[in-house]
Amino acid sequence: MSKQSSKLLHIATIGKSVGLKGDMKFHIKSDFPEQFVKGVSFLINENESITLSEVNHERELIKVVGYNSPEEAKKLTNKKLYTTIERTRKECHLEDGEYFWFDIEDCSVVENGEVLGVVEEVERIGITNYLNIKTDEALIKKGFAKSFLIPFIKPFTLNTDIERKVIIVSGAMDILEAS
Repeated sequence: MSKQSSKLLHIATIGKSVGLKGDMKFHIKSDFPEQFVKGVSFLINENESITLSEVNHERELIKVVGYNSPEEAKKLTNKKLYTTIERTRKECHLEDGEYFWFDIEDCSVVENGEVLGVVEEVERIGITNYLNIKTDEALIKKGFAKSFLIPFIKPFTLNTDIERKVIIVSGAMDILEAS
């Protein structure tokens, strides 16, 4: 398995226990809520998994097999649910022009033929996704900021080539200069 496909993705966090039967608040950190259904298992660390026995998306509640009381459920409070990149590719479907964040990470960001940096991560602020870019060393030596954010939307992003790991942008240099 490649290094990237074996990486665990944090996709949800279990919150506090609610009620008397082991229900728990559930905080999804994924754009694919459809993957959270009754009977599906998720990792809570590299060697341990849990299985969902009930999912109520409207109330943001779950139950986990074997955790049937508030006392048992409290043991899972703040546990993070993980999946793999391989499983995400298989189970989550993208529309044209959509990308998995893990595919965007490590892409070079290029404007007018100049590499401005590399995407370290994608951050969602409000309803907009931003590329958190680690500035290229040559630009840092010229006095530019070590990192900067640009919106991952037009007119800033012109072309995203996941195969070549390159994102062509416009206006990013202006943002870097102002950072």
